[in-house]
Amino acid sequence: MEFFLKLKSYVLSVFDQSALGLSFLEILTVVLSFILSLFIRGFFAKVVVSKIKKIIQKTGNKVDDQLFDALAPPLKALPIIFVFIMIGLFVNTDTQISSLLDKINQTLVTIFIFWLIHQSLAPLSLAFQKLEELFSKALVLWLIRSLRYLIIFLGTVAVLETWGIKIGPVIAGLGLFGVAVALGAQDLFKNLISGIMIIFEKRFELNDIIEVPGHAVGTVEHIGFRSTLIRQFDTTPISIPNYVFSDTSIINFSDRKFRRINWIIGLTYDTTTKQLKDICKSIEEKIQMSNNFVVNDNYKLYIRVEKFNDSSIDILINTFTNTNDWEKYLIIKEELLFMIKDIVEKNKSSFAFPSRSIYIEKN
Repeated sequence: MEFFLKLKSYVLSVFDQSALGLSFLEILTVVLSFILSLFIRGFFAKVVVSKIKKIIQKTGNKVDDQLFDALAPPLKALPIIFVFIMIGLFVNTDTQISSLLDKINQTLVTIFIFWLIHQSLAPLSLAFQKLEELFSKALVLWLIRSLRYLIIFLGTVAVLETWGIKIGPVIAGLGLFGVAVALGAQDLFKNLISGIMIIFEKRFELNDIIEVPGHAVGTVEHIGFRSTLIRQFDTTPISIPNYVFSDTSIINFSDRKFRRINWIIGLTYDTTTKQLKDICKSIEEKIQMSNNFVVNDNYKLYIRVEKFNDSSIDILINTFTNTNDWEKYLIIKEELLFMIKDIVEKNKSSFAFPSRSIYIEKN
């Protein structure tokens, strides 16, 4: 009989004091409450959230659709918060479980608020597109990314403060650790500063075609904190550290207004002076009348007999096309080649090719 009495006392002690100052029944209550909240969350997500989404989609406004899609994940967590708050209202305030539930509720509400703010940045970033006119697209992306990191940091600090963890001493300790790390991470900070200078100086932007001498030629796909990703014309990506751009002359092909054609065509030496003049005049008139070229005081047209070469009389053709697009530029060049060939043939001249004459003296 004494054995059963001791066993009973042991079992009751387990229920009275299990772990963390909480009884077994109190811990079981928290676990069951969490499981219940998950079931309610599933129902809420499938029924309530889905119906709200269908109503919003009928408005025809894409902004509110994107906003709701971004806020849907935190909204689905509302049943979990609601269940724990309701349990906290019915629990005796003088018990350990009440103190634990209070901290859990504060944590859940804090996470929910910062989660909402973090998710709202995605659709609200559309409003930041107007800033791209004043700044660059890369700078706007950096600002949005920095705001997200800041919200995550502030949310983490708020949660730690709820559980009595002071963030001040932790930051002070990290500061001392950061000094040691900074001494060995000078390249990282150099790349970060160079990346900021790239954005503010607007040397190039996303989707620009640039050439980094000795490194790559291609399209800028991403400007990061440490490196810049360039997609080369053979579709190969290459990441270049940002400090390279501060020490190198960058050629930005996308920033030019027009593409230039600068050719030297050689005609045979049997071409007469009149033929040369007529050919130059015809080419100049055709270019001036064509809409494919830009001819004004800033972008002048030059069609001139340049020099007597070894095997040809050279004519300089220097003009600007009205496009910066590579494909259109190739088409315009091709049409100009056909036009020049027709003009040379109509004037009964021909193109020269490298040749050499040998004279033999008779003794």
